Amino acid sequence: MFNGNILRDAIISGANNIANQKKAVDDLNVFPVPDGDTGTNMSMSIGNAARELARIDGETVGEVAKIAASALLRGARGNSGVITSLLFRGFSKGFKGAQEITPENLTDAFKLGVEAAYKAVMKPTEGTILTVSRVASEYAENAFNEGKDTLEVFAAALQGAKEALAQTPEMLPVLKKAGVVDAGGQGFVVILEGMYSVLKDGVMIELSNAAPEQQEESSQPTVRNAAGELEEFDINFPYCTEFIVNRAEDCDKEPSELRSYLESIGDCVVVVDDEEIIKVHVHTDHPGNAIEKALTFGALVKLKIENMAEQHEQAKKEAKKTAQNADRTEPIKSVAPEKSFGFVSVAAGEGLATLFADLGADIVVSGGQTMNPSTDDILRAVESTPAETVFVFPNNKNIIMAAEQTIRLATRNVIVIHTRTIPQGITAMLNFDPDASANDNAIAMNNAINQVGTGQITFAARDSEFDGKKIKEGELLALNNGKITFTETSLEACLVKLTKQLLKKDSAYVTLFYGEDVSERKAQTLYNVIQEKFGSKVEVTLVNGGQPVYYFIISVE
Repeated sequence: MFNGNILRDAIISGANNIANQKKAVDDLNVFPVPDGDTGTNMSMSIGNAARELARIDGETVGEVAKIAASALLRGARGNSGVITSLLFRGFSKGFKGAQEITPENLTDAFKLGVEAAYKAVMKPTEGTILTVSRVASEYAENAFNEGKDTLEVFAAALQGAKEALAQTPEMLPVLKKAGVVDAGGQGFVVILEGMYSVLKDGVMIELSNAAPEQQEESSQPTVRNAAGELEEFDINFPYCTEFIVNRAEDCDKEPSELRSYLESIGDCVVVVDDEEIIKVHVHTDHPGNAIEKALTFGALVKLKIENMAEQHEQAKKEAKKTAQNADRTEPIKSVAPEKSFGFVSVAAGEGLATLFADLGADIVVSGGQTMNPSTDDILRAVESTPAETVFVFPNNKNIIMAAEQTIRLATRNVIVIHTRTIPQGITAMLNFDPDASANDNAIAMNNAINQVGTGQITFAARDSEFDGKKIKEGELLALNNGKITFTETSLEACLVKLTKQLLKKDSAYVTLFYGEDVSERKAQTLYNVIQEKFGSKVEVTLVNGGQPVYYFIISVE
């Protein structure tokens, strides 16, 4: 008889198995770009469930499955982690009210999990974890129909998963070219193998020596207030100044003139215009000068000036207080709504976090390519935002699914804008209209993000071959809207070539966000190069994003 304690131990064993093998699963990723990685995300996701299950004893199968599914969903990181959580949600539904595991409810568990996973993916791709889980479910159902017992049904599911995994390179040419199987599918098989060890032999797979430290590390807080952190940083232009200019009918000046002037008196300049208005954001030590210049273009509305130095000092005090009292095991606390709309954005890098805060983000969740925040991280940010409707900007394609899981968990209306890059997130926020409805804003934001091009320069994390190109570890990788287009050894040559690729006939603005591994002097030198080559056609702006992984993020509008 497989009771609740056995299911508990099986899931913990599966979590331990993927934790021990996550590096091997990570290495199956086709893209050589340093990222959150499939094995790491799956391990951190199910590891959250393992920690919760380790605290219980004597619960029914139904209760164990329910606890595991809830913890896994909240800990889900990256697309692979979210899909894994959905598969285990099927276990929760299939085992609901059950005292023990039977061939019938085990078959239902696999089937319901696969259905949930396929429904959650807008365009399901065969040759991935979806295929592996679906075939596992089909094998389990066949075994049940043949009258097999519980262990045999699970063994059949594992067999189906392994056979489907072996076929994934035939379904996805990109896997075949790289000579690997699907990473998510491999991770799922590893989890099932860990569970099977308990069901068949009563042997729980233990964590390796390194794994406990790595899992403990994953439970550290990643949500912070966007206004600042504990460390010091220089604020050269302390006044964050924002306003909208209602353009005068008799004004024939170009907004680029205002943008150029603002860049001469400050930094972090953002100027967005249409036929009727000009939306302005600038950091400066003389906000009055910015206002005087803007008045020559028309009347000002929605004026806001904030002292960032004062905000930073207050934020340091709050952050210190929070750090001293933080306990992530406490239930999520919801603040009462005080306004109609609020914003949660995901970003890594002090400069980017500050920029999103300046644009109106209530909370910035620290995370990105190398560290995908969990559903729980994003949910805590949403519930801490005092608004009836909260817009969430994932700013990374691998965070969108985790963000969407908060919709059904939150106590307020959540709208996830599918921003796949930092520039898209910035553009989306700039297109927010406080006088429009939530639905109209969502439509406007989604339309706007399709008009911005994103370039990213990073490095190859390992030797690989992608799309017929030989890539060596350490080479610079140029990504044009998420796709690797070429490699380089010179950062200057890479930046120039990628910027040229991104520019279109109607492009007007180029913003260069330089990362934490690029010095201010180097960034300024490269900015001068871009300005000299393209400055006659577009406005070029340099911003210290401070982001990890990417030497430069390029926004072209």
